[in-house]
Amino acid sequence: MLLGRRTFEPCRGLWDTPGGFVEEGEHPLAALVRELREETGLDVEPGRFVGVWMDTYGTGPAAESTLNLYWEAHVTGGELRAADDVAELRWFARDELPQPSELAFTTVVHALDAWRNG
Repeated sequence: MLLGRRTFEPCRGLWDTPGGFVEEGEHPLAALVRELREETGLDVEPGRFVGVWMDTYGTGPAAESTLNLYWEAHVTGGELRAADDVAELRWFARDELPQPSELAFTTVVHALDAWRNG
């Protein structure tokens, strides 16, 4: 599993799955390919759908609700490099994933559990 350490708030310094927001009119799978290329430098092919979870982005009354979609993705090319909003990228074995307290969002905890057990 490839995870990125967040450079900015919310959840600065915690591990997160690479990804981002879908642009207006963009298909979610196209967003997956675009966001992974932007954040990791890798070209990917979407794989198995892992699941969907609700969460919030930020804290307090200004936090926005998010609908988070997770897929496996298979690397097809590119060169691994962390984007400016990612402090570090690291590959983790299935049995060596960070503890929940080291993960950025509750959806990441749920998605990694589903991936690990799926």
